[in-house]
Amino acid sequence: MSNISNISNIFIKTENLCFSYDNDGEEKVPAIKNASIEIEAGSYVAVLGHNGSGKSTLAKLLNMILLPTSGKIYINGRDITDPEMSEDDMFEVRRQIGMVFQNPDNQLVATVVEEDVAFGPENLGVPPEVIRERVAEALETVGMTAYARHAPHRLSGGQKQRVAIAGIIAMRPECIIFDESTAMLDPVGRKEVLQTIGRLNREAGITVLNITHYMDEAVLADRVIVINDGEIYMDGTPVEVFSQVDKLREAGLEVPQSTELLFRLNALGYEFAPGILTTDDCVAAILAKLSRTE
Repeated sequence: MSNISNISNIFIKTENLCFSYDNDGEEKVPAIKNASIEIEAGSYVAVLGHNGSGKSTLAKLLNMILLPTSGKIYINGRDITDPEMSEDDMFEVRRQIGMVFQNPDNQLVATVVEEDVAFGPENLGVPPEVIRERVAEALETVGMTAYARHAPHRLSGGQKQRVAIAGIIAMRPECIIFDESTAMLDPVGRKEVLQTIGRLNREAGITVLNITHYMDEAVLADRVIVINDGEIYMDGTPVEVFSQVDKLREAGLEVPQSTELLFRLNALGYEFAPGILTTDDCVAAILAKLSRTE
């Protein structure tokens, strides 16, 4: 089994990763093109891209739902593209990376919340007494302890998604990929899930990849990767990425509303500093500008 030396803090690494979808016997459609990235353990990374850019395909490659056409993927130093990798090794890799999908109904399998959360650990062969501890801990982590005996179908969208996240947490992954996990939620549900994602990263040290098309979600990350037509188009901190408004527009993306507002004010000559991303910071910057002009 191939390993990477001297990058003990790199949890995910891809080298010239490519993937193409079959097209009914016609020429294959490339979805990921020569993508090389490194993601540190414990980091919080947002992945952006327009519809069809390849961001969800990347998530499925990292979780071994899809197999690359060419290139390498290393998870925690292990080459998961090695054709000689055993089923046990493959199982171990999948255990290390959990995935939360867009529609929570697709991940809920039981008729009682706590039984649903226990489903993953049971499949891993975890002893029953340990499962009970993990379920209780996972439900507490996502703020759903009071709903342990409820039926999942009676929950709100945000609550269902938190139960789906709890089911992943109970499996004790080192990394969780959120693939458009807030896309079907109302603002309240989105806020609940984003708060949960933030806690998992800060308090549990779980590596987070949040694949999203919401700019205000990406602002919360430590790092933003933009995929455009299957290629790594931009990669940097939220300030570095969202300061390049014109480049983002070329990729079919918008910027946070606060950034857009100040970008337009700058075009009128008001000279706001770059890198203001949140509503609170935007309000503070405008009030400070007004106070200096009075």
